[in-house]
Amino acid sequence: MTIQGWILILGFTAILLALTKPTGAWLFALYEGRRTALHGVLGPVERGFYRLAGIDPAAEQSWRRYAVHMLIFNAVLMSFTYAVLRLQGVLPGNPQGLAGVGEPLAFNTAISFTANTNWQSYGGESTMSNLSQMLGLTIHNFLSAATGIALAFALFRGFARRSMATIGNFWADCTRVTLYLLLPLCVALTLFYIASGVPQTLSGVVEVNTLEGARQSILLGPVASQEAIKMLGTNGGGFFNANSAHPFENPNALTNLVQMLSIFVIGFGLTWTFGRAVGNTRQGWAILSAMVILFLTGTTIAYWQEAAGNPVLHNLGVAGGNMEGKEVRFGIAASALFSVVTTAASCGAVNAMHDSFTALGGMIPLLNMQLGEVVIGGVGAGIYGFLLFAILAVFVAGLMVGRTPEYVGKKIEAREVKLAVLAIAILPLVILGFTALSSATEAGLAGPLNKGPHGFSEILYAFTSGVANNGSAFAGLTANTPWYNGLLGVAMWLGRFFVIVPMLAIAGSLAAKKYTPASAGSFPTTGGLWVGLLVGIILILGGLTFLPGIALGPIADHLAMIGGQTF
Repeated sequence: MTIQGWILILGFTAILLALTKPTGAWLFALYEGRRTALHGVLGPVERGFYRLAGIDPAAEQSWRRYAVHMLIFNAVLMSFTYAVLRLQGVLPGNPQGLAGVGEPLAFNTAISFTANTNWQSYGGESTMSNLSQMLGLTIHNFLSAATGIALAFALFRGFARRSMATIGNFWADCTRVTLYLLLPLCVALTLFYIASGVPQTLSGVVEVNTLEGARQSILLGPVASQEAIKMLGTNGGGFFNANSAHPFENPNALTNLVQMLSIFVIGFGLTWTFGRAVGNTRQGWAILSAMVILFLTGTTIAYWQEAAGNPVLHNLGVAGGNMEGKEVRFGIAASALFSVVTTAASCGAVNAMHDSFTALGGMIPLLNMQLGEVVIGGVGAGIYGFLLFAILAVFVAGLMVGRTPEYVGKKIEAREVKLAVLAIAILPLVILGFTALSSATEAGLAGPLNKGPHGFSEILYAFTSGVANNGSAFAGLTANTPWYNGLLGVAMWLGRFFVIVPMLAIAGSLAAKKYTPASAGSFPTTGGLWVGLLVGIILILGGLTFLPGIALGPIADHLAMIGGQTF
């Protein structure tokens, strides 16, 4: 580890903390439906959408109606994307003349982008046309991100409202987030990426002469615009197969830093928005403190392990840290930091190959996802996932002090606890169940390219990434098979929507409750004791569930490495 590496990590965190309140304030304006500086330009566009769709943005919805509209919207988008991918060969915008995507892969990809996972069982530049990238995939990068933030707003209203039967309007929330937040930020980011050397063109291929005199075809496309939203919306799907390790997606250290900031900035801001919504910004800072503790702990372990390198290579006389699978232009610190950022935020973009990390270095991205999207998390999904754990934490605290648990003025009763457990339990049930199934069948065992515990880690990582809606991968798994395309597609759908529906039910239940003011017997939820309890509950309930799987995979892999055993 180096001083420069720690300056990068701590400087990155400091910039995000400085951006938290301004970002949160902008999000709070959208949460309340207030006028912003962009309404003068985009207000007519917003009203035009409502008139065209026949939507009254002032018409509030119950949690059931909110959930039904959200599910129908996403199901229609998924079907549309499936059709675009299957018909790719006969649609325009296909300068390479690529054929339509096969049924299993189209099914997997359509679900993946709908669920904000962006798992890719394909090489983007060799599989998807420009039209498919823009119309079939990038549209989801905006709308799945907007859906996540809209859902977070709905849960915020559940905590903030008193004796009400409604939690907002899904269509209004989704439209405002897209128009006034995601779109303008992406325009600015796209221009920055273009200025930094990221391509933005509808041309498919450019023929060039190399320095050796050979002829080479270089694939191009509308990369910069997709890069902007894939990071800001914590989507992660790369235009190129190498994702953000490709120089056309991530040319230099500055673009690398901006991409990492883009992944985290909305997640940081939403914590402040939550505090403002419930009338106490200290609540938001407490949540962010717990998130940052988990993030910095994971970053420290990953950076330490990657900088330490591989003892097997050291014994052969190869000194230094682990540079396998990493870009020289980023190095160990930036690669380790990026791996933690992208998995702590359910983004899934990568600037290094996680399969080539050391065993414990690769364990941290895996554990980040298994904690249930709470270490910052995806846009919207992170904060509502964290609040599910907060409900369980105040329930445990209530048991300790011997009274009905309360959180931000709402009594947490049996219904909310049961729904929170139901939402949280879907991750281990699907991850461990599907991993076990794939580890015991011929079709599943055909996927890993490595033997021993590392091969098991590849399977475990794939289903963890799918259910956690992350999308990154241990690259050693061959996933473009009917088995993995089908099973991962189901896993991604369950991981996204089987968490959302119970969460919305909690929002509806809380909104109907009266406000309960804090008293001398209330457990404080803004200080260090609360932050420590949150971190402990997340690690115990979210982490220990997966300890047997981690022991069979990364821990066994690490012990084999230090023992000099190879497979």
